Amino acid sequence: MADVEKESDSVNKEDLQVLKQLVDELYQFRDHYFETHSVEDAVRKQTDVNHEMEKTLNLLKEKEGQYQHNAQYLLLRGRCLGVVSGFSAAAEESLSRAVKLEPGLVEAWNTLGEQFWRKGDLAAAKTCFTGALQQCKNKVSLRSLSMVLRQLPAGDAQEQGKRVLESVDLARQAVQLDVADGTSWYILGNAYVSLFFSSGQNPQMSQQALSAYAQAERVDSTASCNPDLHFNRATLFQYEEMFSSALAGYSRAAALDPGWEDPCERERQLLDYLHRLTALIDNKGKVKARKLRTMLGSLCVSSIGPCSSPQYCSPSGSVGMLKPCSLSALSHGHNTGAAAIGKVVFSIASEGRMAFTFGIVDSEETCCVVMVYNTADNWGVLIGDTVVIPEPQVKRHSVTHKDQVSPSHNHMLITQGTNFDCLYPCTLNTCIFLPDLIKIHLYFGQTSHHCHWL
Repeated sequence: MADVEKESDSVNKEDLQVLKQLVDELYQFRDHYFETHSVEDAVRKQTDVNHEMEKTLNLLKEKEGQYQHNAQYLLLRGRCLGVVSGFSAAAEESLSRAVKLEPGLVEAWNTLGEQFWRKGDLAAAKTCFTGALQQCKNKVSLRSLSMVLRQLPAGDAQEQGKRVLESVDLARQAVQLDVADGTSWYILGNAYVSLFFSSGQNPQMSQQALSAYAQAERVDSTASCNPDLHFNRATLFQYEEMFSSALAGYSRAAALDPGWEDPCERERQLLDYLHRLTALIDNKGKVKARKLRTMLGSLCVSSIGPCSSPQYCSPSGSVGMLKPCSLSALSHGHNTGAAAIGKVVFSIASEGRMAFTFGIVDSEETCCVVMVYNTADNWGVLIGDTVVIPEPQVKRHSVTHKDQVSPSHNHMLITQGTNFDCLYPCTLNTCIFLPDLIKIHLYFGQTSHHCHWL
């Protein structure tokens, strides 16, 4: 009798192993789809995955009468139903039964947590991943919990900041458990992006996010075909004024997931933004020549305010008066002892990740675009306001995309810094269309009603 039971158990294990292989192959088909299909087939991917899921599900159903009360079988059925995007009530039902039959089944808890996450029940998802970690420390629970923590309803700033830090720590732990897992690296990159935006845009966090995304692609061939990775990284690129990379990322995300509207919309918005800036740069905000001459007539040494004082302490730490400098005279690198000045000639309302944007013109009538991030709701500038930029740091760069961005001035100048006139810390970026694209890091002082010390 005992021998018969052992033989039966052996057959059951073999059956379940065969079924597991079928489900694993289903996920292999989904995750490695573009290794056997071209990007042009992306529009068919969801249909093809659904078709493969139905085939696998039918094979599972052949064993349902025998294993319908087996936790491993219910897990496999739940995984099969969950291979497609979106919430599956049938998957939730199977997985819920699996964890009741076998509470120590970590994979079932993780897969159930993912269904709750898709359903929008973040509290239940958190409970699943936390419970799975109590059973066994594993990368899937760690990185999934990292994602959930970042999406929980925001409390006060302190609570949200603490939650983001915990999210980063969990994602790091997931990577440490398996440094060759591209999904863990991708989620760590997302965690760093959240930390970047919640901690005053620390450049180190931005670089760590980009490094994590790059590592995801390096260790996992499927990561480069993840539309979410390209979209999230493009969002960061856009914030960092790496416009060519941002446009390429949005375009790639749209190609990999044609049914997802956000990447196409972001790409369109950014292209439109750049074209609008080009037009405004060319016509200097449509300010009439006589009015522009009158505005520029007031630009003089006294316009640089505190920068003209012998006691002025510059961003580099040196003490002494700065020399007014035209935008075209800026050199590559740190412009020690110089202060650039301009008059506001236009502004553009912010949209999405784009900042509050306005243009300035200097005494040589060189036009420049200023982008201010994280401003207070009531913060802004008026036509004719003066902008002063102490000791700009200049770097060379370039922007191209599908031959769609082709302004008459081929390049732009970008500046960054902190504006203390805002209720919240903000970053200022200036773009000037010149023979070379230059990136400038700027620092800001105090502002008056009509003169902004940037």
